[in-house]
Amino acid sequence: MTPTITFWFDFASSYSYPAAMRIDRVAAAKGVLVEWRPMLLGPIFAQQGWKDSPFNLYPVKGQYMVRDLERTCGALDLPFQLPRPFPQNSLMCARIATALEGAPRQKFAQAVYQIEFGEGRSIDDPLAAAEALRRAGLDAALVEKAQQDSVKNALRAATEEAQAAGVFGAPAFVTADSELFWGNDRLEQALDWAVAGHL
Repeated sequence: MTPTITFWFDFASSYSYPAAMRIDRVAAAKGVLVEWRPMLLGPIFAQQGWKDSPFNLYPVKGQYMVRDLERTCGALDLPFQLPRPFPQNSLMCARIATALEGAPRQKFAQAVYQIEFGEGRSIDDPLAAAEALRRAGLDAALVEKAQQDSVKNALRAATEEAQAAGVFGAPAFVTADSELFWGNDRLEQALDWAVAGHL
């Protein structure tokens, strides 16, 4: 049976960017299938009593994040520019990703991350979302489809599912046996667990 892993991500999450750009390559090398699942961090943070990103709530931590991502992305040969404002409003793109499945969802997500953290641009307007869809080879009309109540409800349900799985931040990786790993730097450990069931 092929091992699998669920990749929970939010487009507002800076560390989800390097994870999204490398997860399929490193997972394929270990023979693990990846299920990409969009969610919203806002409700999850609110449950923890936060009204903003912890990187804004704690400025020293925010300064560290920027430098750490510069190093991390540099090592992966990925461009990095922090968009302003940070975090970005990810709702529209999260809905579009929810309306997609499989490879189209992955390609769209990577295109959004390239625009947002690779180029430092805003992702909270329909034009940016449409550009990401075009880059992914998808129909820009999906911007409108993503506003349907069924999609909104599906995203809400996905966020609740992530919370039920113990997800408190992004990126998060959950193995088939419900083991949770948090952060880009835990990706390899999560994949090894998915394969072996232990460290």
